[in-house]
Amino acid sequence: MFALALQAGAQEGEKQLPVEISYSNKGLQFQTSDNRFLLQIQNRFQFRYATPSDQTPVDLTTYTEDNQQVFKIRRSRFKVGGHAYQPWLKYYFEYDWGSSSLLDYRLMLEKWEFLNFKIGQWKIYYNRERVISSGKQQLVDRSLINRAFTIDRQMGISVYGRLLKKTWADFTYHLTVATGNGRGNTSNDDEHLMYVGRIQWNLFGRELPMTSSDLEYHEQFTGSIAGAMSTNNSAYTRFSTSGGGQLENFTSDTVGQYRTHQFLIETAFMYKGFSWLQEYHQKEIRDHYHAQTTRMEGYFAQAGYFFHHAFSWFPKKLEIAGRYAAYRPDISHYSNAIEAYSIAANWFFKGHRNKLTADFTCFNSFEENGLFDGNRFRIQWDVSF
Repeated sequence: MFALALQAGAQEGEKQLPVEISYSNKGLQFQTSDNRFLLQIQNRFQFRYATPSDQTPVDLTTYTEDNQQVFKIRRSRFKVGGHAYQPWLKYYFEYDWGSSSLLDYRLMLEKWEFLNFKIGQWKIYYNRERVISSGKQQLVDRSLINRAFTIDRQMGISVYGRLLKKTWADFTYHLTVATGNGRGNTSNDDEHLMYVGRIQWNLFGRELPMTSSDLEYHEQFTGSIAGAMSTNNSAYTRFSTSGGGQLENFTSDTVGQYRTHQFLIETAFMYKGFSWLQEYHQKEIRDHYHAQTTRMEGYFAQAGYFFHHAFSWFPKKLEIAGRYAAYRPDISHYSNAIEAYSIAANWFFKGHRNKLTADFTCFNSFEENGLFDGNRFRIQWDVSF
């Protein structure tokens, strides 16, 4: 760390403030000596190989028709964050070089732990799997059900906080109102907004951070039980980093055509090198124009463990993880479903900031016209600097 004297303002006579330049886990950092201003700059890249496809299949009947070798830069992100004027007035934005897209831009007022405010565009706090950064995942990418149930990035405003800290009733809450049209849409398409609520009970008064893999080796059991709900009216039935889109069998983009209601139940914990994450989702889509209602469900459970804590000969930087996920696109046709069984290995060169991940997945699809299966192998190097 070293310091430079930079001009604090343009007016004559203003004093110069020493600025400390250092490197932290959030990249290159510039901080004034009075801590009124902080600027953090970081880049992240994901280099990925996959076969026979990198896509999570929605139809296994065609999944293995084109056996391809895929190599690509999956994500290339530029991140800037920090605070200005006061440590509790925070800002953050994130840009994706590959798609030339501004993903996040938000301002946070976090003066009180029990009452905070956020405005801008960001990944809505709905389910843990989606909120966890793609750079801190336990497998190469998120589960099979993420495509159908994520709320993803929205433009809106949120109030959130943590109450009764370090007591048996310790909980964290998030209440959000958004335009409900996905990333890049600054206005709603009708008079209906998106409403999202999440409440999380922090077991034993300890809050679990939004990350995967127990790299910190939690000596005390740290976990949570959470529930969330969302309602929205828009032209879309699903959201992603690209914005609003459609699930299978939903094709129209008519304004206000679909009313969606969804909820989830989630559990997560870390303890002495072992980590656990589970989510159960249900979603109802009402098509106003065709007077049809579709109900779907999905769930997954994943766990990981650093076996070095049990066997001294096992590599200290190696984690083994596994995940099971299932998705039913229409509960009324219960025999139609797709399942995914995954096993993964992580080698942490420098925590999540520099790691190598490989996973192998078996897919099974149960459909009216038969049983189909397929496999996928992926390996990824994720590096931040």
